[in-house]
Amino acid sequence: MGQGMFSFPQAPDRARALGEIHARPYVLVTAPRVIFQLAFMMDGGSGVDHAVMAEMSRQRGVSPPGRDARHHAMPWGPGTLRWEQHTEFSTWFWDGPLPAKFGGEVPVHPFGDNFRPPGSLISGIRLELRPDGPDIDGVIGQFDQTSLCYSEVKDGTGRIYTDFRQDGDGLTQILLVDNGMTPLGTGALVQRLLEIETYRTLAMLGLPLAQTLSPEIRRIEDGLTGITQRMKSEPRQDADAVLAEITRLAADLEANAAIALYRFGASRAYYGIVRERIATLAETPVPGFEHLGSFLERRLAPAMRTCQSVEERQANLSRKLTRANALVRSWIDVELERQNGALLTAMNRRAEMQLRLQQTVEGLSVAAISYYVVGLFGYLVKAFVHEGDAIDPGLLTGAFVPVAVFGVWYVVRRIKRKHDVHQTQV
Repeated sequence: MGQGMFSFPQAPDRARALGEIHARPYVLVTAPRVIFQLAFMMDGGSGVDHAVMAEMSRQRGVSPPGRDARHHAMPWGPGTLRWEQHTEFSTWFWDGPLPAKFGGEVPVHPFGDNFRPPGSLISGIRLELRPDGPDIDGVIGQFDQTSLCYSEVKDGTGRIYTDFRQDGDGLTQILLVDNGMTPLGTGALVQRLLEIETYRTLAMLGLPLAQTLSPEIRRIEDGLTGITQRMKSEPRQDADAVLAEITRLAADLEANAAIALYRFGASRAYYGIVRERIATLAETPVPGFEHLGSFLERRLAPAMRTCQSVEERQANLSRKLTRANALVRSWIDVELERQNGALLTAMNRRAEMQLRLQQTVEGLSVAAISYYVVGLFGYLVKAFVHEGDAIDPGLLTGAFVPVAVFGVWYVVRRIKRKHDVHQTQV
């Protein structure tokens, strides 16, 4: 196949989508080794995080990561420093020589004495990879026996010990005993353990928020209960005030839901990742000890159910507020319709009165105009009929009165009809 035979125009982000599957390969790790990993929230945005990594690279004479890079690795003292950027946090990984004593000090600071954290610390892990030997039993005794988790993986070639408690540096200590694992298998196992500890901490961020929102939801529920009881005892009374109170409660609820939307969604996603990573460990439980999967499930599951419960309460309360709002608005609409009906009735009465008044005015107008027409006719008769003539002017004027009244009435009626026809066409 000739090179460039399929060099067609590329779809947007195709290269990024293809490269993502190889973005975070497993690190080849061999015992003995100590690994530190810190996870920082990107409080100042991804730019701050990237700038810290770029500055550290320049200090070591290493090319800094590209502007759009989300991961970077470089030699760092006796070990290797690896940086990865995620959606809302970044991880800083360093592996180096293992100290002689478990939990002992390393010869150099893992990230340098002048390390400037890019954000607030959310997770810290110290994982020691040690070969199997007689001194392991003494190391196990340093863990808190009340929360010690111990399991075998990879058909017994690896053993995991941790109590999920923090040492004096605030780091969760994990001991991984190598009894014949391959470097690639060890690297994959190390990455899963680091991800489990990091993501389980991030998943738990939803719990404090749920505990904070629960009293607020209770307050809104009590407010809605008071409103519904008020609606039962005083139907349609002060509907405007009731509607204003419901609107205020709904606004408070939506504000809280907006705050919790991302955090609860992220907690669900992180919890799913933790469960997936635990499943891939394929732990073999050791009698008398609790393994990682059961320990984390017993503590993570209730917290996640609490977050889910708060979400469901918010959704149910939102529906109830919507129904109450619709009921009050229906009351207001009915009251407006009643008022509109009363207004239309009053307008009809006024229209009838105006019609009667108009008819009265028309009658008076006919009489007044007829009076003036008859008067003018009388003056006309007197101008042509003189005394001594056979025709009496008064008699002619009297005979003309019915003619004048009928003529005026007819003309007024014709004008009114034309006006009515014009209004109908408009």
